This record gives sequence, structure tokens and C-alpha cells, in this order.
Amino acid sequence: MPWLGRWRNQYGSVLDITGEDGGRIEGTFRTALEDSSFYGQTVPILGIAHGDVIGVTAAGEGTAGPAAVSYTGILRDGKLETMWLTVAGSTITGKEGETASRKQVGTWRAFGTSLDTFVRE
Repeated sequence: MPWLGRWRNQYGSVLDITGEDGGRIEGTFRTALEDSSFYGQTVPILGIAHGDVIGVTAAGEGTAGPAAVSYTGILRDGKLETMWLTVAGSTITGKEGETASRKQVGTWRAFGTSLDTFVRE
């Protein structure tokens, strides 16, 4: 399955797959969402693909501390249909007029999940 290339989702985020060797996937991810922990960064991704399925993950220092995102997807009709899972163990808090601070969140609050559709540019 040819995964190489630049893939854009419905929000404008870009998954750029630059390496594909024996099922091993590598590249970068750049989110278009301003409220994302990785906004303004291009983070490296690593993953595995087999046939028409793929899984990639990125991790790094987000706006509120360490964060990770994983995409699991399937190629259908030229579209990469994905489910994603994010995890970030901290958030930024503060009241108006006060200095914001980093606060650890409970495990139940640390995770998020949803769906995205990527198309090749």
C-alpha cells in the first residue's frame, strides 16, 4: 500500500509520511487546531502499516507538558479514515489577572478521542 505523501484532514492538519520501509512508517504531523497541545509545532511520527491499515504515534512537549497522539486508520476510497487518541496529563489553569500555572489532571480527564478523515494532497 503506498502511504508516502502529504495527507490533510478536514480541519487542515497535515500528516506527512516521508518514509515507508517494510511496513515501518515515519514522517511528521502538524495540527491546524489552535487549542491543540502541539499547535505551532511539527512533531515526528512513527508507525506501522500493513495492507490497508495503519497506526502512527507522536509524542512531545505540548503547551501544558508532555502529550501524545495516536492515529489508527484504514484506507477506503482514497481516504484515510482514522480514529485518534490523545493523552496529556496536565492543563494550564489560572484566573483572570493571575499568573497561569500547570496543574496535573486525573486520568479520566487526560484522554480524548475522536475521528478524522485525511485525503492525499
